[in-house]
Amino acid sequence: MSGLSTHVLDLTGGTPAADVAVRLSRPGAGEALVQTVTNTDGRARLMDLESLEPGAYRLAFDIGAYFRRTGAALAEPGFLETVVIDFNLPDPPIPHHVPLLVSPFGYSTYRGS
Repeated sequence: MSGLSTHVLDLTGGTPAADVAVRLSRPGAGEALVQTVTNTDGRARLMDLESLEPGAYRLAFDIGAYFRRTGAALAEPGFLETVVIDFNLPDPPIPHHVPLLVSPFGYSTYRGS
C-alpha cells in the first residue's frame, strides 16, 4: 500500500472494527483533510503518497460510538470516546500504515508496513 492507511482491530473479539469514523488532519490546521469510515475489514485508505507532505498529522477515531454500536459492556460515559494519534511524516514522505488495536479500556498503535 502506498500512501497513508489505517487498520482498526477490536481486541475484545479479535475482529476487524468496521464502520469506525476516522478523521485525518494537520494539528493546528482546523479542518479535516479526510473523513471516512473503516471498511468491513477495519481498514481505511487515507491519502495517496503523492498527496502527502512532510510534517505532523493527527488521526482521530470515534471509538466510543463503535463500542456502543457493538453492544460492548460500557459504563456511561465510556472510558474511551475518541482515540487520537499524533505522528510525523519524514521529508520526503514515505508510505505509512498506522494500525489501532483497541478495547473499551485501552489501545495501542505502531508504525506498520
